[in-house]
Amino acid sequence: MTHLPPPAEELRLLDTELRQLDARRALLLARRAWLITALRPPVAPPPPPRPVRRPETTAPRVQNVLLVLGGALLTIAAIAFTLVSWGRIGIAGRALVLGAVTLAALGSPVLLLRHRLRSTAEAVAGLGLALTVLDVYALHEVALPDTNGLGYAAIASALLAALWTAYGLALGGTRRSTGEAAAPARLTLRLPLPTALASAQLPLILWAAAADAGAPVMTGALLVTAALDTAVALRVPVRSVCLVPVVGAYGLGGWGSFAAGWLSWTATGPSAVARAAALLLFAAAIALAAAWRLPDTNVATWVASAGGLLTVAALGCVPRSSLPGEWTVPGYLVCAVAVLAAVRTRLPEPMRRGLALAAVSVQAVAVVWALPPVAVALLGPVARVGRIWTGAPSTAREAVTTDGVPWPPYAATAPLVLVVVATVLAVAVRGTEWRPRATIGASALVWAAALVLPAALDIPYWAGMSAQGLTIVAALAYVARSAEPRPVLFLPALVSSVSLACLSLAAEGTTLGVLAALTVLFAAVSGRSRLAPVAALTYATALACAVGASLGWQSPYIALLVLLVPVVAALLAARLAGSPARVPIEVTGAVAGLLAVGLAVPDQPLLALVLALCAVIAAGTAVREDRRPAGYAATALFVLAAWVRLACWGVGSVEAYTLPVTVPALLVGAFGRRKDPLASSWTAYGAGLSVTLVPSLLTAWIDPDWPRPLLLGVAALAVTLVGARHRLRAPLVLGGGVLALDALHELAPYLVQMAGALPRWVPPALAGLVLLALGATYEQRIRDARRVREVLGRMR
Repeated sequence: MTHLPPPAEELRLLDTELRQLDARRALLLARRAWLITALRPPVAPPPPPRPVRRPETTAPRVQNVLLVLGGALLTIAAIAFTLVSWGRIGIAGRALVLGAVTLAALGSPVLLLRHRLRSTAEAVAGLGLALTVLDVYALHEVALPDTNGLGYAAIASALLAALWTAYGLALGGTRRSTGEAAAPARLTLRLPLPTALASAQLPLILWAAAADAGAPVMTGALLVTAALDTAVALRVPVRSVCLVPVVGAYGLGGWGSFAAGWLSWTATGPSAVARAAALLLFAAAIALAAAWRLPDTNVATWVASAGGLLTVAALGCVPRSSLPGEWTVPGYLVCAVAVLAAVRTRLPEPMRRGLALAAVSVQAVAVVWALPPVAVALLGPVARVGRIWTGAPSTAREAVTTDGVPWPPYAATAPLVLVVVATVLAVAVRGTEWRPRATIGASALVWAAALVLPAALDIPYWAGMSAQGLTIVAALAYVARSAEPRPVLFLPALVSSVSLACLSLAAEGTTLGVLAALTVLFAAVSGRSRLAPVAALTYATALACAVGASLGWQSPYIALLVLLVPVVAALLAARLAGSPARVPIEVTGAVAGLLAVGLAVPDQPLLALVLALCAVIAAGTAVREDRRPAGYAATALFVLAAWVRLACWGVGSVEAYTLPVTVPALLVGAFGRRKDPLASSWTAYGAGLSVTLVPSLLTAWIDPDWPRPLLLGVAALAVTLVGARHRLRAPLVLGGGVLALDALHELAPYLVQMAGALPRWVPPALAGLVLLALGATYEQRIRDARRVREVLGRMR
């Protein structure tokens, strides 16, 4: 009998066998997939698409250029005909010619618009508008020669504005194309209405000038015109139309506001002050009304700030006329604080921000007005730079008021202004974000007020220097001990050190000792602030100059000693990779190099050496991977060194200086365009071509001989042909422009003779007609191309 296991055991065995079969099947499937992948041939990735160079200009732009040039030339021809050939025909002929041409120019746009040639219609309409101005001028010269010119111009500008407005409205100048996509939109003209608005800027101003009105009336005319412009700009939605009143509102409003401010500043009597205050309030009302209606919040904020400033100027000029001069700024400051109270009202947010900005601006100006005593105390010793080592003064006030610099007479009111502004900062700024900054600002104002104390007490010179030195040491010690040093903690020490360094220029030993001590002090804390190494290098540069002067060296030789500072800066920057002080150190080294170049200017051979050494330093900096752009500076410095050496050898040809720069620049540009075919030709070739073509053109214009203009013309022609062949804008524009100017210079005598034989309006008229015909042809072709594209687009 066959032994059979129990059912449970048999079930376990079957499950084990099935699991083994599944595992084996999965292994075989994975192996099969790998073999299929290995047997397939490798698929090469598709090559990247090659960039296609496109023309740098478009047909519509060419069309617009042709039409604008044609209209301009026809306008010039009409002006020449009116001014030059006017007296050669009779009155009837004059009226017939100008009237027929004007009517034709004004009526032609109707036919052109029907044929959907709007650009050509715009050009012809512009010619017609210009002809109406000539008609007005001709009417004055023939029929009204004895009338007042300014009065006639005022009336004429008003009538022309009305006529052009009617003409623009008749041709649908205010029609908007939005919302008419379903049906073909009617083409309209955009030029007449802006031109009419431009003419409307003149009547009031010309009337005031014709009436010989005073400055208040002229200012009122400016402000009334600005108010009308503001109303039109806020009500007209079409952008092309409202651009002119916007410009007029800003321009005439600014001009009128400035004039009103000048009247308030120069007013001497109560009536004059009242008139000026009324004009300023009118200007402020215009600005605030515009800020109320403007949809753009940023623009509304700035306009409201202008209104706030005008309000402060209007309110502050009244007490200024009755108080002493030293209370003028405090009076304006009080008005600014009163305007700041309007921020708590329910005005729109942009207006409140603008008024706050105006009040802050007035307070800033007040602080600047109160700073001269502080500036005299800190910067007064700078005057000793021209009186080095002439002897120490006796007192601190004498040290800061050298060379006739007086102690400010309003020093008593300056602390009051500083305290008021500090109080506003401490009280008004209550937000958690701006509170620390306001506290720092208030503390700085208090510190500025305290800075005038040593000079006010008139303590001895050496005591003042010692106190200032101890202040610097204490400030640097605080910076060195602080856990997180900030630049604001370092600035007092830096500012005081500048003043101390200037004070030390009174004696030679004092200068060397103070500069050496400052260099060591700031170098000791260079790891705590990014400004500390900059200050150390700056004082090291000054110490190098002082040592050279103490040794009796001339300035070109002192430059070689100063070059040690850029070397140290370059080496130090190389070791401070990733440090925030790296860039300031490099900038300081570059400034020291510029100083060395300036010192070496009197000696040209030594200047060439200094430039070459600076180029070596820049080239050494460019060796680092992250400072490759320094190679451009090195190249420029080497080129300058070569130029200076050529000048020392007496080489006078311009091309000897420019061609060695042009050839490498063009090679680099060609290499750059091979790597990036989409790069602009201006970037690749503009600089290289300009370096030679422009100086050679300027030299050719004053060269009486013929070889240089001939060679320049041949070179410019070659550049133009290359640009035309490859459709490159930079060679085409630069070569063509230089070629045209060179040819004009050579053909000028013959052109003068030809111009004497023909009427001067004929050539521009013919050129204008040709350009208008070309422009119309361009527009016709563009329209046909668009029509074909629309037909093809409807195909399926």
